[in-house]
Amino acid sequence: MKKNNHPTLSVIDLKKDFETVHAVQNISFSANTGDIIALLGPNGAGKSTLMNMIAGYLAPSAGQIQILGKDIQKNALFAKQNIGFLPEGSPLYPDISVKMFLNYMAELRGLKKDAVAKAAETAHVTNVLSQKNECLSKGYQRRVGFAQSILHNPPILLLDEPTDGLDPNQKDHIRSLIKQMAADKTILISTHLLEEAETVCNRIIIIDKGQIKADGTLKQILTKTKCQNLAQAFRHITEPEA
Repeated sequence: MKKNNHPTLSVIDLKKDFETVHAVQNISFSANTGDIIALLGPNGAGKSTLMNMIAGYLAPSAGQIQILGKDIQKNALFAKQNIGFLPEGSPLYPDISVKMFLNYMAELRGLKKDAVAKAAETAHVTNVLSQKNECLSKGYQRRVGFAQSILHNPPILLLDEPTDGLDPNQKDHIRSLIKQMAADKTILISTHLLEEAETVCNRIIIIDKGQIKADGTLKQILTKTKCQNLAQAFRHITEPEA
């Protein structure tokens, strides 16, 4: 990947309001190649809203998102070319085969067919290419969604609950892949699994009520909160005071 003087991802004073609900409030952070960031928070904290804004699916109410130094609202196509996104729920076309789905997504991106074979092999879905998406288990659907997100080998990966529905062996496989891919990517993972944050990610951002409450390595967060483990730190940061 070409070296860039800018962070690969910059989020600057980002806000998102839904009428009277302030889903995201003045969030700012930056990330670079090699960062695997766990985005943690209680239900309704604003994690998926933040991911959808970075992916370009939601317009912010205020603030700015930059991909490789470029504002995504002014350079929407450039941003989409450089982001791979696995949304929550892995929406797929249910009545077509996995192969047709991946071929279609590759065609939309102007990719050669060997990109499909490579992504399918990487995500371990080669054996279900002929099956319809609607016939797949939740775990396989998640892996097909993951294959879609890496088709174009993007420098930035946004993964919303990437191991949801996977069995323990499949989780280990995806987590190992994420670690391997981080050598030339910036990866942001929204997850409820604290174990995933501890074992896969080298940085943790905890958000609550639409605001960043902690940002750092596991060691830094434990030191700051004076907690013995991430579960304790998470509760300390996000539970309302009695």
